[in-house]
Amino acid sequence: MEQQIYKGKLTQFHWLKIAKKVELTKNTFSLEFKIPENLKANFRFEAGQFVSIKFKSHGEDVINDYSMTSAPYEKKISLGIKVNSPEGATSQLFKNYNVGDELLVSEPSGRFTLISKPHEFRTIVGFAAGIGITPILSHFKNILHNEPRTRLFLFFGNKSSQDLIYREQLDDLARTCGDRLQIFYFFSQEKTSNDFFYGRLDEKKLSLIINQILHLDDTDEESTIWDAVDDVLICGKGEMIKTLANACYHHGILKKNIHFELFEEFNDDIYPVEKEFPLIENVEMTFKILGQKYQTELPTNKEKILQQLLIQNFPVPYSCKSGICGSCECILEEGEVELLENEYLTEKEEEKGHILACMSIAKSKKIKLNFDLS
Repeated sequence: MEQQIYKGKLTQFHWLKIAKKVELTKNTFSLEFKIPENLKANFRFEAGQFVSIKFKSHGEDVINDYSMTSAPYEKKISLGIKVNSPEGATSQLFKNYNVGDELLVSEPSGRFTLISKPHEFRTIVGFAAGIGITPILSHFKNILHNEPRTRLFLFFGNKSSQDLIYREQLDDLARTCGDRLQIFYFFSQEKTSNDFFYGRLDEKKLSLIINQILHLDDTDEESTIWDAVDDVLICGKGEMIKTLANACYHHGILKKNIHFELFEEFNDDIYPVEKEFPLIENVEMTFKILGQKYQTELPTNKEKILQQLLIQNFPVPYSCKSGICGSCECILEEGEVELLENEYLTEKEEEKGHILACMSIAKSKKIKLNFDLS
């Protein structure tokens, strides 16, 4: 039986049975779910998407999001999950649920996706740290399966070789698709025989990667591999994403071609705010959530709308506060705002008045928002 559950937006959940459970490292594991024939259409997904799981942790209901490592052509839902602490929710998920148990799983969502271009010659670079490999693994499997002309480069950072998840699967991909896929592992807390692979993935490491790995292009003697990069995928913690996204941008990749997925709450802007806005004081703010109307006043427009509403303890939906997850998507019904960055909304949604509250600065004295999209 399906259930509609509110998690920023009303989301459809279904009971699914755990078909496989594997401990990957000391603090990561995978879950695979059996999809009944009558739900296969509901669980079609794109590479890079995630599902939410509702489960009990210490007697309380918890809803967590987990990215799929499976590719769409595999026709299964496989998740990679990290246990952050011995008493945390994911630890309870690992300890208390086993093969044959049922969990409430949401229909797939998320926009860390790419348009498939099987007839084009493309170069795609992925940067992942730790559990951030999960959606990128889905992407890379899918691209290798569907795009015979696309070449891929993966730069994967971990604390140590013992923390490296999915190595066997990644190495198998590299062996079978070696002409189109190259993988490089980096360790921040384990010395390597080559110092190049020691340390975190950051702006300095990116410069070295461009100059020493992505330099000579066999397909075009007059340019480098980096010059040919079409899209960049980044997944990991917020600070890593911020650092690498800005470094890629400063090295010539357009922002619209830099795609990222956060694995934790992150309160900073990914890119620096380069615009200045006229000061507006005492902004009249009205908004609707789950049918209930709220009214307040924002002292000024110096801070973004979502952050000011959270300071006032209103129950506004959010996750990342960085314009990536889409939890705070709403409709601007009255007034004017400036949307600073947008990794989530489509052009059509923006044309219909959709905004992200976490990335919006008020530009008028009155603002009216509607968070009830469905």
